[in-house]
Amino acid sequence: MDIIIEEQDGCLWVAATERHRIEGLEVDPAHELVRWGSIYWARVDRIDARLDAAFVDLDGDVTGILHNRDVRVKSPEGEWIKGGQQPIGKILRAGQHILVQSKQGYLEPEFEDERAYEDKCPVVSMEIAIQGRYLIHTPLDHENRISSRIRDKKLRKQLTEMLSHMPDVRGCILRAAALNTQSDVLIRESRILRAVWEGLSQYAQGEDSILIMDGPDALQRSLSDNSLKSIRRIEVVTMDHFATAEDWCELFAPDLVTKIKPVEIKNATKDLALLDHYDLIKPIESLFQPYALLTGGANILIQGTAALTAIDVNRGADKNSNLTINLEAATEAIRQIRIRNLGGIIMIDFLRLKSDQERKQLLTHIEDLVNDDPCTVQIHGFTALGLLEVSRQRRTPTLFERVGHMFEEG
Repeated sequence: MDIIIEEQDGCLWVAATERHRIEGLEVDPAHELVRWGSIYWARVDRIDARLDAAFVDLDGDVTGILHNRDVRVKSPEGEWIKGGQQPIGKILRAGQHILVQSKQGYLEPEFEDERAYEDKCPVVSMEIAIQGRYLIHTPLDHENRISSRIRDKKLRKQLTEMLSHMPDVRGCILRAAALNTQSDVLIRESRILRAVWEGLSQYAQGEDSILIMDGPDALQRSLSDNSLKSIRRIEVVTMDHFATAEDWCELFAPDLVTKIKPVEIKNATKDLALLDHYDLIKPIESLFQPYALLTGGANILIQGTAALTAIDVNRGADKNSNLTINLEAATEAIRQIRIRNLGGIIMIDFLRLKSDQERKQLLTHIEDLVNDDPCTVQIHGFTALGLLEVSRQRRTPTLFERVGHMFEEG
């Protein structure tokens, strides 16, 4: 896999490619006010009893919403207790300062669709999580956990046993990327993450609402999300991007430092010159079309609504069996969902299959595919009408919301 780093008008682009085919695309737009994973020393502005939530001032300009279920408070014994057991108004008060972390990216209002007021605020949580390459440090939780993405029960038991013999790793979630990673690497990263927490927690004081630490940028997300894969090159055209990649890799991925390569190309100052150099502009533009073509002649149509995203599989000129077409369509649909960063409810209308065995084969194929998605994806099975129901929890706004205005006609 190659990681390609670009920038245009303050917008950071990071494409993950395999054989010059886009398999991941992370973008930090210049108009993003709140980045996913950012940590704030925030002030409670008001309590909304109807929503059972608090509106909090994040940095003097942006207001976030904290739902009761995301509240964390200390008991008299010093243990952290999850919210939701009593109304939020009995836990927090207006004017109180709390440490929160954004659960999603948030764009400037003019780039957002019309929604209810509470949906226009970035959602935040008092449960802090600091991401590394192999571990996620959760400083409010002293227990170690295994990522829910690791589903094999036997493997989960082995990993739990391994962590029990690593006293230096505390309050961490072991990520799927940590499989087959040496214990000394995990211990080193755990210490780094604890040091990060100790450093930023010192700023959780005072009467001003401030941003303490930005969440992972597009490059950090891309490198972290693709840790399980063999990264061949990390390519940049500017020394600023070289330094950014080197800083993160030296801290979390020393084995990748030597793979950071400055690329010399003609017209390097041209917009998205490196992506253009690898002929990736047209594939990126195709991500804003309502369809995707399959190699056999079939296609999938992708239509978003306020309630859900509908994906329809069409045979076209493809002469293969319904199962063969569906398997190819599933591979492309899951890829499109991941790269376009679609979220919420997704309904996929596959071609009709002959038997339960074929449906099981298709489901198994899809379950394997979603393992490559850095976001939480749940496969809920076929509905009574034969539609496959999928849900996906996004970290950032969709690709169209972030940069769609750059590719609109006219």
